[in-house]
Amino acid sequence: MLTGGCLCGGVRYEIAGALGPVILCHCSQCRRASGSAFAANASVRADAFRLLAGTELMREFEATPGKFRAFCGRCGSPVYARMDAWPALRRVRLGTLDGDPGARPQAHLHVASKAPWDALADDGLERFDAEGPAALGAPGDR
Repeated sequence: MLTGGCLCGGVRYEIAGALGPVILCHCSQCRRASGSAFAANASVRADAFRLLAGTELMREFEATPGKFRAFCGRCGSPVYARMDAWPALRRVRLGTLDGDPGARPQAHLHVASKAPWDALADDGLERFDAEGPAALGAPGDR
């Protein structure tokens, strides 16, 4: 069981299932939403993700048609994303987890649109200019 929450502590959640592949997404939307060079995400089954507290604090922003970014309305922490095209999945922001998820990044996605100031360290992970193969799980966070 994994647990996590937002910066202010108002939103708390648990994941009662396995994480999908951990992806480091460098697309412009993920950079803006995270305020960093990339976002670290992993897909989880929607039925394995459960809000424990702060449901009333959660807000969603439709970043592109059918793509929703969910965040705490009090502190602004991004918690997950969901897509109408993939209703059975949530893309959890790994920075909101309380502990070690037990999984490590498998790839960098959308490297072609990475921040120009990001040196992108030689970490041995696969790099994809865009989305990457379906084996990496749900579509990335464009």
